[in-house]
Amino acid sequence: MFSSLQEKFHRDRSDRDSTLPRPIAPALVVTSAQNQSHLFFEYLVVVSLRKKRGEGTYEPQITYQFPKLANMRRSQREEEEKSLKAILLFCFPEGVNWAPLTEYASETFSFVLTEVDGSRRNGYCRRLLPSGKGARPPEAYCIISQVACFGLFSKIFDEVEKRRQISMAMIYPFMQSLREAPFPAPGNTVKIKSFIPESGTEVISLTRPLDSWLEHVDFRTLFRCLTDEEVLRVFASTVLERRIIFMADELSTLSQVLHAVAALLYPFTWQHTFISIVPSVLIDVVMAPTPYLLGVQKNKLDDVIDQSDVNSSVLSLAQIGDESTILPEKLQEELLQALCCRKDNSTSEELNKVVSEAFLSFFVKTVGHFPSHVKRRSGGQPGVFQINSFCKASEPKASRQFVKRFIQTQMFDLFIQEVERQPTQEGLVASLSETIGWNRIDYNSNLIWFIWIGTNKVQTH
Repeated sequence: MFSSLQEKFHRDRSDRDSTLPRPIAPALVVTSAQNQSHLFFEYLVVVSLRKKRGEGTYEPQITYQFPKLANMRRSQREEEEKSLKAILLFCFPEGVNWAPLTEYASETFSFVLTEVDGSRRNGYCRRLLPSGKGARPPEAYCIISQVACFGLFSKIFDEVEKRRQISMAMIYPFMQSLREAPFPAPGNTVKIKSFIPESGTEVISLTRPLDSWLEHVDFRTLFRCLTDEEVLRVFASTVLERRIIFMADELSTLSQVLHAVAALLYPFTWQHTFISIVPSVLIDVVMAPTPYLLGVQKNKLDDVIDQSDVNSSVLSLAQIGDESTILPEKLQEELLQALCCRKDNSTSEELNKVVSEAFLSFFVKTVGHFPSHVKRRSGGQPGVFQINSFCKASEPKASRQFVKRFIQTQMFDLFIQEVERQPTQEGLVASLSETIGWNRIDYNSNLIWFIWIGTNKVQTH
């Protein structure tokens, strides 16, 4: 069977000069910034917690930034000031309820900023307890970049943190060298020279993963927190564009799991609200009637349950529990068999390969026959997708019920719209739609699935 999905997959894996990968989904609307996609990053900020005068609460404030806003044009500076306000929310999403600490485990997480023009930027954040004596609040380092590559920026944070322990002034020359360095192609390495007192000049190697479309994803956290069967249940609900809330104690767990779940949909793209870490001030987003993937810290459970709409939906879901029946039974078995091929000691790249190929194969077998059902018209006119014949041609018949439900989703709808715009069959999947649409109102379910993730296996409610 001819499969454009399969061809698209192999083209992406062999493309060594691909453009920078796009973020998976939107998080918060901010204003547009100057396009700097050729750079490693746009800017680095340090966010510290400062106690309010006369109050016992803390508020996040930017105490360091590189490059400075003063070096930007006025119009650009005004736009970035709006973005910085949004960044503060994601660096400390818990809000104002902080107390000085003597111990704090460092953690790294990410979020996505969506501009009003539809473009997106990635935020990478590392929180840690600054050097000093006595109890003190943590601080956060945040890098904003159009590059989606979590592992690469985690290593950059290691270098920033090492220099911060010496002096804040040591961060500047390293980040300046990084900013001037060319962003490497997939599989390539860039070397950054940086001087450190008493250590001399160091050469730091930063390597971009070979498979660029998965460089922002690490499936290890997902499969550490969930069993294979539970991953399939999450995948089934995500494919039908339901409302799903992930809950965990650690911000790093939330961001890594949500990005991994969204990556399971490839070559389709989650088209609805995606907030890997929901700040306290945005907790009302759980009341939205439209599909979403949300990450909420467990200490915010009461705030979520307080919403009456959410509470009733949770109870309804507990009674229905249809997630294990959404995917065709035979294909579920094949997915589980494919996932069993991964090894406990496999690298991130090896695990990504096993997982991505397993779920891509699922889409190939269920909807990979779509090219044969796009009627081409002369004169360069858009094609027309023959939806009825497409559904009838689904094999085996046991898959048809799933296909009939999947074709109602916005991710499939926008995928097919892109296919129809291609002038020839060879160009059917030359690009995937990045449009974030909100015009669909016939959603599959108003139910909400709570997924508890942490050091133990998942608990669903």
